[in-house]
Amino acid sequence: MLRAVASTGSFSAAGRELGCTQPAVSQQMKALESSVGTPLLVRTGREMRLTQAGEALVRHAAGIIAGLTAAEEEVAAIAGLRAGRVRLVSFPSGSSTLVPTALAALRAAHPGTRVSLEEAEPPKSVELLREGDCDVALAFRYEGAAGAEEWDDLVVRPLLTDRLVALVPEGHRLARTEGSVAIGELARESWIAGCPRCRGQLVEVCEGAGFAPRIDFATDDYPAVVGLVGAGLGVAVLPQLAVESVRPRGARTVALEPAVRREIVALTLPDLAQVPAVTATLDELARAGARQPAAR
Repeated sequence: MLRAVASTGSFSAAGRELGCTQPAVSQQMKALESSVGTPLLVRTGREMRLTQAGEALVRHAAGIIAGLTAAEEEVAAIAGLRAGRVRLVSFPSGSSTLVPTALAALRAAHPGTRVSLEEAEPPKSVELLREGDCDVALAFRYEGAAGAEEWDDLVVRPLLTDRLVALVPEGHRLARTEGSVAIGELARESWIAGCPRCRGQLVEVCEGAGFAPRIDFATDDYPAVVGLVGAGLGVAVLPQLAVESVRPRGARTVALEPAVRREIVALTLPDLAQVPAVTATLDELARAGARQPAAR
């Protein structure tokens, strides 16, 4: 409005150019002068003339207006999913199964949206979300485990329910078992344990069946677990999604009783759930979860 007054020479002409009344222009100019703390315009006859402060402000007007226009266009692009960024954190088996399918679909539908990926197991991934270091976190929790309220302050998008399965060498006596086997039948075996959280769940399940597993090897790397089992060095219990993320050469999966399941979810903060790019990412992760063999 100040630039219009400077170019037209009067409040009334500026009002006609901007589609508002002369009193409205006058009121806005008084408010602007009050804001900067010095006069910006002086009347000389029938025209308004810029003061030195007014001239300085008008020189910056083009840059200010261009910056606001660029900001509006960028926000509109983000809101319309023509642009945007999502920081995603996932646990390893989710990164190799759910994430690729979801991000490929997201890129096809919204090529302007960029997604970065970092790996972390829960609860670390949930901490990163709460600390503002990511926008979406893939996490899991076991059915019946304590701490079900730990996600009460977050938006929880269920993706799939994943069942634990036993992994035994191909030559094992239970390798070709039809149906399920009780975990107690593996009580005397050497065990290969996975990630710390899965390891804790294994010990808890075994203790519930009346024995303590003899863990000879422990590794966070699922392909290493499968390789050790395939080499005949022991048995393991892994989430089905983890088994599907590697090629289990020399090993076979066996269904377990009692069934132990984990809920896999995508988490975000309530405010972030309103961001279009985050919503689109959650939608694609849910679709990817529904297509997983573990979900069926």
